[in-house]
Amino acid sequence: MKILIVEDDPEISAYLAQGLREAGHGVDVAAAGRDGLFLAASGEFDVLVIDRLLPGLDGLGLVRTLRGSGVKTPVLFLTALGRVDQRVEGFEAGGDDYLVKPFAFSEFLARVQALARRPPLADVKAELRCDALALDRLKRIVTVNGAAVDLQPREFALLEVLMLHAGEIVTRTMLLEKVWDFHFDPRTNIVETHISRLRAKLGAGKDLIHTIRGAGYVVRSAS
Repeated sequence: MKILIVEDDPEISAYLAQGLREAGHGVDVAAAGRDGLFLAASGEFDVLVIDRLLPGLDGLGLVRTLRGSGVKTPVLFLTALGRVDQRVEGFEAGGDDYLVKPFAFSEFLARVQALARRPPLADVKAELRCDALALDRLKRIVTVNGAAVDLQPREFALLEVLMLHAGEIVTRTMLLEKVWDFHFDPRTNIVETHISRLRAKLGAGKDLIHTIRGAGYVVRSAS
């Protein structure tokens, strides 16, 4: 796997590059946004690791430019900017994942490898629909009857999983694994709480999420 790191802190970039090379990956490094853009635009990389705060062209601008020119390489943002609205900005700019500093290298490596396993964006169905409910996976926008619905990232991920399996029952265990990455039962009502919040935000679209008692949930036409 070939990875590009765009990071202006030489200690961080050297640390990440060394760890990735020890894991058997090829690594290129750029210290400024425009240098990173030039390298990333080649399309030679499997994953791009991009700091948000870069000299010259910042990380958001870099990724927006790449996406606008048709480069679909998965992007992992690295940043000290960890507020929810800042993470949402990263996803809206075209990022695929977001890791807040400081972080463990093991988590960083796992996320890079997970991104490399994702299908190219060109192979992903961008828009999911069920009656008046629409979810744009690339722009990360949800609408009901054409009106935008403001969802938190976890709520968006929950609805995305349900709509990807529209017409099929999605179990609580499946949601815990796909949305929260839990491979065990946390013995909480976390799924039920988020389903309730999601329904409340969807308004007229809430009737499309059906509870199947003892089984799970399914998105299907209300009629």
